[in-house]
Amino acid sequence: MGSGTDETTRKGPVLGARERPPTGATHVTGRGVLVLTTVATILAMMNYTGPLVTVPATVADLGTGVSAQSWLLNGTPLGLAAVLLVAGSLADDLGRRRMFTVGVVALGVTTGLGALAPSTALFTVARVAQGAASAVVLTSSLGLIAHAFPGGAARVRATGVWGAGVSAGIALGPLLFGAFGPLATASWARGLRGAEWRAGYVVLAVLILLIATLLRGRLPEWRTPRAGRPDVTGAVVLGAAAVALLAGLTWGRDGWGAVRVWVLLGAALVLAAVFLAVERHAPAPLLAPGLLRQRRFLGATAGGLFTGLAVLGFFSYLPTLMQQALGMGPFTVSLLSGVWAGTALLVALQARRLTGRVTAPRQLAAGFLLSAIGVATLWNGLAPGSTWKGLVVGLVVAGAGSGLLNAALPLVSVESVPPARAAMGSGANNTARYLGASTGVALSVAVSTTAHAATVREALAEGANRASLVSIALSVVGAVVVLALGGGSRKA
Repeated sequence: MGSGTDETTRKGPVLGARERPPTGATHVTGRGVLVLTTVATILAMMNYTGPLVTVPATVADLGTGVSAQSWLLNGTPLGLAAVLLVAGSLADDLGRRRMFTVGVVALGVTTGLGALAPSTALFTVARVAQGAASAVVLTSSLGLIAHAFPGGAARVRATGVWGAGVSAGIALGPLLFGAFGPLATASWARGLRGAEWRAGYVVLAVLILLIATLLRGRLPEWRTPRAGRPDVTGAVVLGAAAVALLAGLTWGRDGWGAVRVWVLLGAALVLAAVFLAVERHAPAPLLAPGLLRQRRFLGATAGGLFTGLAVLGFFSYLPTLMQQALGMGPFTVSLLSGVWAGTALLVALQARRLTGRVTAPRQLAAGFLLSAIGVATLWNGLAPGSTWKGLVVGLVVAGAGSGLLNAALPLVSVESVPPARAAMGSGANNTARYLGASTGVALSVAVSTTAHAATVREALAEGANRASLVSIALSVVGAVVVLALGGGSRKA
């Protein structure tokens, strides 16, 4: 069943849904669907990672306080985590092409607004909105791919390419922002307040809106509507739980004995329980309760969660540590980040060779362990007197681990749910990943900023070591959990 072909309406495997065949103009083949969705995904991930290398410049320009810096890093993953599940369900119910197009346009607009933000608060709001738009892009794009490539080796290759696109976006984002920052301050944007960090947003917004103009009428539509209204209550409760958790972790760095910290963390647990209760009674739940009893789904979701906690959280904060501890410039840091993400891209592209040889849980476990080894190699790499050369080996090894994770997660996310709920599966997996990333960033900031030493740079180096220990421990736990649950037990 390829993209752009007519199919007879068939009975959906869950909730008695009727899967509706593609409608409207369909001018691209399955390969065309893959290209357009992967390019949009690359731009979404560039939006996520690009600003990580300009955090010091953003902080200096906006006058951001120490605690609020976590929100600069966490804005986009928070928006992703809060919206991914509802975006996945809406894509299945209202149409994957429709939601994908809306997401791309919204991402372009909110990225442009981020370039204009005059304060920390408004910039953080823009970043959260960018995360929400990215959530729509990610879930609906993977849902479109799942339809265009119904199964077998073709789906493995397609999801592998999409996963490689995630790695490509992670690699290219810092390079874009790192390159255009100095260019802007030296030429066309000279004199513009904050040009060093704003230029990347302007360029990226233009690229995203250009892609949006190419989408009209080019993709097939596919939806599997269910009875009942969208689960707005579940979305609100899940978003509130994410905010409470991240606020508690962020303010925890100012003192873990504060009452507000534990009130927020307790509220996050209560709201998570309320979310599960709401889902059991919702006519069209964001997350079908029956999935929580399936080991493959739990294993796939755990893989996404620990990828965010152990890998994305640490490597999102590492560029800031490199600039502050070693005094590197944004472009140098972007090149080093590119070593990690570029290796991930190459490995994700080659991971298809593991098809039929290695199960998905083992591929995920191998990815976690390689990431742990790579992070361990970075130990003391940010100590005073260290150079970028001491970081390269660790970044390559950790990048190889990330590549294995990025290749396996898209496949297990859609194969751990019934075909009619492919976007829901993508939404659940990515929700876990980016909620984990937000939590991982907050943990990295919290543990790294509590270190004390004779000099500021020595304290930063010690803080980086503490953050790396957290990443290593979480990676090992992630490897054990995915093997125990057997998430996505088919061959990777």
